[in-house]
Amino acid sequence: MSAGMSRRSLLAAAAFVAVAAPLSAATTARAAARTPKVLVIGLDGAMLGRIKEADAPHLDALMAGGLTSLSPLYAAPLAPTLSGPGWSTVITGVWPDKHLVKDNAFTGHAFARYPDFLTRIETAKPSLSTYAVASWAPVTTTILSPKVDTRISTPSAEYDTGTTTRAVAELRDGDRDAVLVHLDNIDHAGHSHGAASSQYLTAVHDADAQVGRMVAAVRARPSYASEDWLIMITADHGHTDAGGHGGASASERQTFLIAAGGGITPGSTRHDIKMPDVAVSALVHLGIPVDPSWGLDGRPLQQPAPDAFDALRPKLGTRVDETGTGASVVGFTHTPPTGWTVDNSAMGTGGVTEWRGWAFTTDEFWTASERGQGRENNIRARNVFAVADGDEWVDKGRSGTFDSTLFSPAWQVRGGSTAVLRYTAYYRQEAPQKGEVLVSYDGGAPVTVRTYTGDVASRAEAITLQVPAGVSTAQIRFRYTGGNNWYWTVDAVSLGAP
Repeated sequence: MSAGMSRRSLLAAAAFVAVAAPLSAATTARAAARTPKVLVIGLDGAMLGRIKEADAPHLDALMAGGLTSLSPLYAAPLAPTLSGPGWSTVITGVWPDKHLVKDNAFTGHAFARYPDFLTRIETAKPSLSTYAVASWAPVTTTILSPKVDTRISTPSAEYDTGTTTRAVAELRDGDRDAVLVHLDNIDHAGHSHGAASSQYLTAVHDADAQVGRMVAAVRARPSYASEDWLIMITADHGHTDAGGHGGASASERQTFLIAAGGGITPGSTRHDIKMPDVAVSALVHLGIPVDPSWGLDGRPLQQPAPDAFDALRPKLGTRVDETGTGASVVGFTHTPPTGWTVDNSAMGTGGVTEWRGWAFTTDEFWTASERGQGRENNIRARNVFAVADGDEWVDKGRSGTFDSTLFSPAWQVRGGSTAVLRYTAYYRQEAPQKGEVLVSYDGGAPVTVRTYTGDVASRAEAITLQVPAGVSTAQIRFRYTGGNNWYWTVDAVSLGAP
């Protein structure tokens, strides 16, 4: 919840219940023979860094037995880091530019077009049973639709204690296929005392015990041996040290995913997971194919899809000239992946080293260079991406203009056919800046296939190419020209069949 929202009084913490080791990953063959089940637990306002500092043995055990991933949020003007947009993103599987939730009032939401994942389960497989219980009522009354079999908004006097008691009983004794639980007290502690406080750590400890009770209830089910549970734990936003959220700071934008079961590799760390992946991963685990016409932004965590830029993560280094990014933050390189090249022969001299020509970077590194200029809304890039940033390059003495071209490998194509160039793009414009996408066949003269001269919000691009007869290769170029202007990011570049 955001500051200013009414808060429930907190009852005594639930009794600590010891839980055995987390759900072990099953082999694919064994998992296929068992009944898939999903449990999603939302910890409002929780921060992964503080979870690791707190006394949180159950969450620690789930991380050891599953995967852990940080997942950065957007910022205004796309949406502030509030609970309404955050939980809408997690539960619908789309970013705020689709579900249209900008605050905790939910005015103008598009849930009819982009319903929650429990509703999609009910629509695709009505025989499956869905259940949700939340300490913050809008989760169950507004984001979730009446199609969900059971939606319970915990009475205010019971708060997270009541939410946990109901969830434990349902998980232990019921026969639900998908369960969503929302706990709120970590956020309450953040607002009241700040994320750097001992009270916040205590709230994490209490929520950890509640998570432990839920996991124990799953393991205690008589039918547990014949079930394949995917457990996912996430948050809607972070907090400042002083308390509060809604802004663009790294701590406010911090979310995460802890996931175990469902064949996930124990003890793994991922850098490619985003908030909308929770909903999509739940659908896929339950055997529900994701229809492209749904327009979902998430992708199943069970099916990683790394691109060439992601292979650079082990080669990333710390800052050189950049003063906004912390000295210990690892997150940039000018060395392209195998088969790719960067041509800076027309590039001006000097400037900030990190941003001289196309660079390969991460959200954590790039957004810290200067906050509040929209870099946070590069939402459809994942892990490592390419960026041309004239605005940051000019922050140190330089001469000339920004003129840099990123070259793909020469990919095989079939002459006389069509091919589709796909990539994600985020482009902020200021004249005389220009972004050009060009293609060269068999090393011939490049032809422009797209030009950017106006703002483009983060989106997936698809350009159909008419491959000339008789050629066998195509090479893609991304050329950015400008000066003290803005930026262009590119990620997930591929060339393939329509």
